[in-house]
Amino acid sequence: MKENALYDKKSLKTVVGKTADFAELAKDCVAFSNAQGGVIDIGIEDDDMLPPVLQRIPEDLPTIIVNKISGMTHAVIATTEKSTAENGGEFVKLFIHWNPNAIAVTSSGKIYVRIGDQSVPVGPEDVARLAADKGCLSWEDIVTGFSWKDADEEKLAKFIELIKASDRVSDFVKQKDTKELLDYYYMTDDESDHMTHLGVMFIGKQTQRGRIMNAPVVQCIKYDQYGEKVNKWLWDDFSKSPYEIIDEIWKTIPEWKESTEISDGMFRRNIPAYPESVIRELVGNALVHRPYTVRGDIFLNIHPDYIEIVNPGLLPIGVTVDNILHVTRKRNEHMAAIFYALHLMEREGSGYDMMYEKLLANGKSVPIVEEGDDYVKVRVERRVTSQEVIKIMQFADQSQELKQKQLICLGLIAMHESLTASQIIAFLHLKDADALRPWLRPLVDKGFVAATSDKSKAKEYRVETSILRDSNYKGTTSLKRIESYRLRELIMEDLKIYQPCSISDIHERIGKEIPLRKLQFQIKQLIAEDKIEPEGQKRWTKYRIKT
Repeated sequence: MKENALYDKKSLKTVVGKTADFAELAKDCVAFSNAQGGVIDIGIEDDDMLPPVLQRIPEDLPTIIVNKISGMTHAVIATTEKSTAENGGEFVKLFIHWNPNAIAVTSSGKIYVRIGDQSVPVGPEDVARLAADKGCLSWEDIVTGFSWKDADEEKLAKFIELIKASDRVSDFVKQKDTKELLDYYYMTDDESDHMTHLGVMFIGKQTQRGRIMNAPVVQCIKYDQYGEKVNKWLWDDFSKSPYEIIDEIWKTIPEWKESTEISDGMFRRNIPAYPESVIRELVGNALVHRPYTVRGDIFLNIHPDYIEIVNPGLLPIGVTVDNILHVTRKRNEHMAAIFYALHLMEREGSGYDMMYEKLLANGKSVPIVEEGDDYVKVRVERRVTSQEVIKIMQFADQSQELKQKQLICLGLIAMHESLTASQIIAFLHLKDADALRPWLRPLVDKGFVAATSDKSKAKEYRVETSILRDSNYKGTTSLKRIESYRLRELIMEDLKIYQPCSISDIHERIGKEIPLRKLQFQIKQLIAEDKIEPEGQKRWTKYRIKT
């Protein structure tokens, strides 16, 4: 098993003998405790999958490890067990449990958090954010002085109605009385009638909502092509609950109703400028995942060619723009549970998958996430990048053979005509080829995607010709899909006439639509095969056929 956000492995030398480094082990335990918890296998080398066959673990070593970790950390909960691998070698499993009630630190006062396969230090400026992300400082659970009996009667009745009508709520929950239901969703203090911040957000009166710290304010600003403000909508009077804000945003902004008309055989088809499910998911994410411990409004900036959703604060610790598609961290988890129950957003960790699939199905680019010094911004393009991709995605979806991951992967390949495995990994922010397998392998096995004959990193994947034909694909023939052996022939024919010449000149003559990276790789292959030779250095390099 490879090291990741939930797993690590250490040599037995880490805890035995003169090379023992319990300080390093303590650091990793703190990092796991501050993230999601995890497991460390002690007795397996970094490059190995199993311990040495003859390795034996002293009976007292698991207890020694726990005692050492306890003495070198604070707020770390660790347990151990001695295990035997399939090859007969023994090792120690060290379980680090997630601590939701405190920030774990080393005895020297240092704080770490697990991000990917690394234990990363947490600076002083991020301690408050870590406390909020872990729930040590839970804004939504803070109890107010307002009783639920003094709540907005209309909002309370509507909330109960929506919960009891939801297919995402069990009958057991629906049968609870009003107070029990509010307690269940952490909207009231279970030992009193007082509402929490979460309760005031959903069922409180306008004056009550206005008095709690950092109740959400949303601004929507429209800009023209010169960047000048031409319209503005504002939700800042605290009269709306979170789901009412989402509904108002969708119903009020006229840009959401606009569409692009494309031809679909004998018929015309309207592609929405921004799919409703994407807008609702983005606004829902902004409301649920923002840190309410910081001040700031949520902004929806509408530009002629794109929109951006700007949220105050930073991503939860452990989540980056490169892993947001795969890593989830709970922030305002009780609000997220309500949003999911009311169909206001997808289940945690699947919202971005849904947006990727929906946008690609509409021939659009995937969302772009940016994290600034004190904000998170998500950008969604308005224009349809490829009408023909829509046909492919519609055909694949109707076949009902592919899961969401595979539809997303197919959409990316169709959008770019052909991609290498490394390019797909980069687009999907995956860790390695193993992580790519469930996204790509079924597409190849089921005949939706074909691979070139290359046996190297240059192997490319493209939509199978039969799928293009059956989906009524009418895209232009492009040299992007050219086979490697044909590209080498083009290079050789070009050099016969124009040698010596630079790679930019070759690129210009044989086809600018061919990816430069692909051309560079084939030139390297021809040099390795002793068919062409370079002369000059760096940008002055030219190529000629070797005689």
